[in-house]
Amino acid sequence: MFDTLIDKLQNGSYITLETTPGHSATFQPTVQKIQDLGLDKLVDGFSTTDNPLAKLKYNALFGAKLLQENFKKPVIATMSMRDRNKIALQSDLLGANEFDIRTILALTGDPATISDQPKAKGVFESDSTLLLDIISAFNSGMDYAAKPFTVRPKHIYPFAVVNSYAKNPKTLQKKMQKKIKHGAVGIITQPVYDIENAKQLLELKEKANSECCSENKSAELIMGVFPITKLRTAQFLSSHVPGINVPACWIEKLRKASEIGVQEEYKVGFELSKKLFEDLKELHPKIHLMTANQFQIAKDILV
Repeated sequence: MFDTLIDKLQNGSYITLETTPGHSATFQPTVQKIQDLGLDKLVDGFSTTDNPLAKLKYNALFGAKLLQENFKKPVIATMSMRDRNKIALQSDLLGANEFDIRTILALTGDPATISDQPKAKGVFESDSTLLLDIISAFNSGMDYAAKPFTVRPKHIYPFAVVNSYAKNPKTLQKKMQKKIKHGAVGIITQPVYDIENAKQLLELKEKANSECCSENKSAELIMGVFPITKLRTAQFLSSHVPGINVPACWIEKLRKASEIGVQEEYKVGFELSKKLFEDLKELHPKIHLMTANQFQIAKDILV
């Protein structure tokens, strides 16, 4: 299952769908929605988020387990450095490994200061590269303290993230290189909204891989896609989310559509997003689709 996903990533077309566990003691409604819409037949795998924006949610590893059991497709489980020290990270990896949760997205995590939990404090022993290094140690049969395991863990496939835009593109290349050197096999970008931006990211990835070739390490780039169907979403992403660039033409088209009505606004936004998805598939068919659990939109984009 995992070898097939990595082969698709490196040699073929690859599509994963993000799921966000809810503020609930059950993940089953999300599983049911995916099943009802037949989304499992349209993607190569899924991902689960780990308390995004430091808001309390259902555990990403358990969500990944349920998705894999139900759909027999690999799930990239996110693990954040915000909430765990290196002991907890390794303990979670060991438990997840026995249940075959072996594709891990390493994130530094959003700051605990924006959490919905009173006086929550972040751990942040390091950034996401520490988790990548821990995974490298596990894949060598030992823990981070170089103590060999009694039973060696099954191989873990580490993923990382990178912004999709920066005023100085060289900074993106350096971040890619850093994560490749620490072992990432796939790097998921923040949402991309411009095909020229995507081409630039691919060039930066090639340069990053070439810089790491002496260490025999490389990674594949995965384009993040987040459909926009509302003007306010476009404005928020453009103004308040670092590392994302929403073209002015998108905002202007959505503004004109919003003046006509909600339905026209949705129609224009969806058409822009669908065309972008198709253009990215033609350019570089490695895509991670994010819809904030709006799974009908995901299906409409995918079919």
